[in-house]
Amino acid sequence: MRLANNKLLARRHWGTLVEAGLALATASAATRLLPFKRYIALGARPVGQDQRAIGDEMARIVDALGRRLPFRSVCLQQGIALQWMLRRRGVDAVLHYGVQLPKSGGEIRAHVWVSVDDRVVLGAPQHADYAEVARYPSAR
Repeated sequence: MRLANNKLLARRHWGTLVEAGLALATASAATRLLPFKRYIALGARPVGQDQRAIGDEMARIVDALGRRLPFRSVCLQQGIALQWMLRRRGVDAVLHYGVQLPKSGGEIRAHVWVSVDDRVVLGAPQHADYAEVARYPSAR
């Protein structure tokens, strides 16, 4: 795993890198072991102060690490991990769950993205091709 050369993962990011690895591993286990409603709601806990500035930076770290892990870490696990990390810091991160209907007999596809203040920080630009069917926490 060659993360050291990535500008986004400088020494000051190492703590976040470790946290992202733990959050991704936890999200991966949760999506396998818990019912959907239980694991999807884990990151929807109330938040405190607003720290939106860290959303983009943390999303890049989760995305970079998630693509390099030896276990399954796609948009679902990455979205859950990022939402957990941001909300823990008081950022009102929203996890969106969307579907794309099949064209001529294909399978339904799903995608997860995370937004902060209605701006997508993880899962763009693909999210535009999906119809949102749920968000966590739900719309107020």
